Amino acid sequence: MTDLGDIFAYIDAHADEAVRDLQAFVQQPSVSAQGVGLEACAELVQEMMVRDGLDARRYDLDGGPPVIFGHMTSAAAKKTMLCYSHYDVQPPEPLEAWSHGGPWSGEIVDGVLYGRGATDNKSGVLAFNKAAKAFLAVRGELPVNLKFIIEGEEEIGSLHLGPWVEKHKALLEADGMHCLDGSVDTATGLPDVDLGLKSVLFVELVAKGANSDVHSLNFPLLPAPAWDLVHALGTLMDQERRILIDGWYDGLYELQDEDEQQLEEKARRVDLNKLKAEWGVTEFALHRDGVDAIRARAYEPTANIAGLIGGYTGPGSKTIVPNEARVKMDFRLIPNLQPDAALAKLKAHLGKHGFGHLEVKSEARAEPPYKISVKESMAQAVIKAATVVYGEVPIVNGVSAEGTILKHVWIPCVLTGFANPGANLHAPDENITVEAYLKGIKYAAAIMEEFGRGGH
Repeated sequence: MTDLGDIFAYIDAHADEAVRDLQAFVQQPSVSAQGVGLEACAELVQEMMVRDGLDARRYDLDGGPPVIFGHMTSAAAKKTMLCYSHYDVQPPEPLEAWSHGGPWSGEIVDGVLYGRGATDNKSGVLAFNKAAKAFLAVRGELPVNLKFIIEGEEEIGSLHLGPWVEKHKALLEADGMHCLDGSVDTATGLPDVDLGLKSVLFVELVAKGANSDVHSLNFPLLPAPAWDLVHALGTLMDQERRILIDGWYDGLYELQDEDEQQLEEKARRVDLNKLKAEWGVTEFALHRDGVDAIRARAYEPTANIAGLIGGYTGPGSKTIVPNEARVKMDFRLIPNLQPDAALAKLKAHLGKHGFGHLEVKSEARAEPPYKISVKESMAQAVIKAATVVYGEVPIVNGVSAEGTILKHVWIPCVLTGFANPGANLHAPDENITVEAYLKGIKYAAAIMEEFGRGGH
C-alpha cells in the first residue's frame, strides 16, 4: 500500500479543527423521529463541507429533510466510491439519564466527547470529509473519485430517500459504497467489516375491543385485546426461537464456504465472554456459544418484540378491561427474504390462526437485505485499510444490520465503524473518544487510498 504518512501527519496536525467541528455538529440537535433541528443541521453539514473545500449541494426531498450530496473527481482516478452517512440521530430521552451537560453538549471529559450523534453518525460524516480534505491539502488531488451522500432520516428508515434515489440513479452510480457507522468489536478493539445487511421489517399489531375501557367485572362478556395479542404472538415463534410463519425460511441465503470460514475465523479471535459481560448476562440464549452464537447473530431471521402496551401499568391496581392493546415488533430478514413478501406471509399467518381482525401497521420503508463476497474490491479495500490503521486484520462479518440506495442502484456495499467500545449508541451518554475519532479519519483516508488503487 502507498505510504500514507503524509496524510496521517496532516490529520494529526489538524486534530483540534476536526474535534471542534464534531463538537459543533453534536451541539446541533437533529432528531428525525421528532422532526427536531433537521433543516439547521443540513445547513451546517453543507457549510462544513464547503469550508473544507468539498463539493456540497443541497437537494430537498418531498416531505423529508434535505439530502446533502457532493461529487469530486480526480484526473488520475479510475474508480468512484460513494460515501454514505447520515446527520440525523436517535431521540435523546430519557434526558435525566445524561451526564456531562446533556445530549447536546459536545463536552469533552478525559478525552471522551459526549453527546447524541457523537458516534452515530456525526463522527462518521466528518471522517469522510476530513479524510478528503487531507488528500486535497497534502497532495492536491483525491486517490479516488468521491461521491458523498448525507441524509437526514436514517434513524427512522429513510422514509423519503427512496423516491429521490429513484429520480437520481445516475447521480449515485459508483463502483463501491461504504458507510462509517458504529463501534469496533468489543473483544478485539478492531473494526467490524460487514459485507451484508439484514433488512428490518417494523410492524405494529393493534388489537381493539370495546369503545372504551370497561370495568373488569364484565370481562366474561367483552373482547380482550391484551389476550388477543398474547395468543397471536404465541403463534409466531416457538421456544427454540424458530419462526412459525408458513414459508418464512423458503429460499433463504445458503452459507458458502467463505462465509463459514469467516465465522470460524471470528470465533477464534473474539472473546464472547467480554460481550456477555458488556450485556450483563451469564450465557447467550438457547445456551449458544462459539461459532454457533456468531452464526446465529449473523444469519438467523428474528422476530423481536420491542414493546407491549395495553391498559393500566401504573402503581397499584385498576380493574379494567382495556379497549386496546399494541405490540411493536421488528423482524430481521436475511438475504432473499424480501420485506414485502415477509409482510404478506405475516398477514396470511394471522388470518389462518384466527387473528385476521388484528390491525397490522407497517410503513413501506424496509430496505432489501443484501450480501456481497469478501472478494469484492470494496470489501478488500476496507479490510486492507483496517489492517494498515489498526495493525491487524479486522473482524469480517457476513451480514450486519444501508439498503435504501441499493434498492434502486446496486453498488457493492460495506458497513464498518471505528468508535470505541462503550460508545452507548442509541443510549444516554453516547460518546466517542478523541483518539478513536482521529483514528477513524485515518481509516476513511486509507479506504479511499486502497479502493482507488483497486482493492486487490
